[in-house]
Amino acid sequence: MRAPFPIKRSIYRLATAVPFYVQIAESLLDQIESGKLAPGQRLPPERELSRALGVNRLTLRQALDVLETQGLLVRRPGHGTHIAASKIERQAGKLISFTRGMERRGYKPRARVLRFVERHVEASVAVHLKLPVSGMVYEIHRLRLINKEPVLFERFTVPFDSFPHLEHHDLAKRSLYEVMETEYGVIVGKARQSLEPVLATEYEAELLRIKPGAPLMLERRLSFEQRERPVEYSKDLFRGDRFRFATEMASLEL
Repeated sequence: MRAPFPIKRSIYRLATAVPFYVQIAESLLDQIESGKLAPGQRLPPERELSRALGVNRLTLRQALDVLETQGLLVRRPGHGTHIAASKIERQAGKLISFTRGMERRGYKPRARVLRFVERHVEASVAVHLKLPVSGMVYEIHRLRLINKEPVLFERFTVPFDSFPHLEHHDLAKRSLYEVMETEYGVIVGKARQSLEPVLATEYEAELLRIKPGAPLMLERRLSFEQRERPVEYSKDLFRGDRFRFATEMASLEL
């Protein structure tokens, strides 16, 4: 039987230091990225695919496990293994609201507010927002959806004094930055952010409809208005199987 994927077995003999399952995973990854394997396409059954590649099913499953962990494959019991939907690229070096960014890509973003409370700020957050420990803040948790699929869990804190009566504005239907600008005259001009890979807890996995331990990207962000006053501190969790982060590189410094 002819292999459905162009994996050269001679590579196996030459690169004995690289496990077979890694080579299979890399070959499938190359075909996914090149478009030879399209989103939604179903892979052949494991028995057929392992026979075509000349490896046992355990080795094949190890390769598929690697790609599933990276969010490139979707396994559905009774329906086989499919190529996952293409990841959404998020520009890490640009400050763009989630709502506006998704609409530009043709998606229909939605939101569900899970928590909206007024409380005393935590010491660790007070440092970022330059507030006294006795200061009051709004703590807001929001689930973001694209075409009804949950893809992002937002947790942000904003100073109460800067945005009084924020609870009167529907953040399930409006962008936070849009509310800040329209209702309070506060324009977010820049932000300082960091990215960190993490694993989903049971609670986060339930919200995002993924498995516990699935990869997430944690984006910590401190946003400033035009006079350099911090107005938002957030910790957002993006699904690793739905997003990739990109940035433009500056000239090389030696």
